[in-house]
Amino acid sequence: MSYNLQKKSLIISFMLIPLVLLLTFTYYPAARLIYLSFTSWDGYSPVKQWVGWDNYRTIFANNETFSVLLHNMAYFAGGIVQNVVAFMFAVLLNGKLKGRNVFRTTLFLPYIMNGVAVAFMFGYVFDTNNGSLNFLLERIGVEPVSWLGTPVLVNFVLAFISAWKFMGFNMVVYLGALQSLPEDVFEAARIDGAKGRQVLRYITLPGLRRIIELNLFLTVTGALEVFDLPFVLTQGGPLNASATYVQKVVETAFHYSNFGLASAMSVILMLIVVVVVSVQRMLVLGKGD
Repeated sequence: MSYNLQKKSLIISFMLIPLVLLLTFTYYPAARLIYLSFTSWDGYSPVKQWVGWDNYRTIFANNETFSVLLHNMAYFAGGIVQNVVAFMFAVLLNGKLKGRNVFRTTLFLPYIMNGVAVAFMFGYVFDTNNGSLNFLLERIGVEPVSWLGTPVLVNFVLAFISAWKFMGFNMVVYLGALQSLPEDVFEAARIDGAKGRQVLRYITLPGLRRIIELNLFLTVTGALEVFDLPFVLTQGGPLNASATYVQKVVETAFHYSNFGLASAMSVILMLIVVVVVSVQRMLVLGKGD
């Protein structure tokens, strides 16, 4: 076997398994989802009746389906704050700080905790009658607040919990990116008289451009796909104020046994994610490069 043939065989061999996994667990399910979105299926019947665009017409005729997306905006805002805080911690812990490994581990721990466990834990914190937060507020003379029972507050409270859980992950990603930047560039900048803020603006941030893009992508998709926190803590209440789009999809599929309509809702969410991420890429990071 010639060297070129060996090289091609090796490349194909290494690419084969990832491609098979990608096709099996990503592209095939996506194609199957699109197919089901044009059918009327209850989830267990062998018959999948073709209904064409009827599911999509039903979705766009119901304003409530998209109104719940406004609830996801709180998670998006929380995700932006989360990224800023994570970046600040990454810069701080990238320096010669005493005990920095302890701080890194402590900040990363919430990310590896089970999401349902986190929800129950904060359920005790934000409980109106017996919550620890209201207990502390009463001690300083502040009236108890119904954190999870007030429509104006509930989504921001849930977004705070989400930011607390995922901030450590973003911090580790930023930290790894910071440690990969060449130190000689920073040394040259300092020798030329660049101050800390200038180094951050002209060297650090441009060097982390792709990582910032990745974390913003994860923030956008995570904000649009929130499910576990409102499902466990509020079940979409009060008065449907904390219901999310994915929660509506799951409810349509498993509560009303309408998997065709739920599939159409999922396809629309997929398209929304693609559009939002594309706009984000153009506005925040510029086209191409």
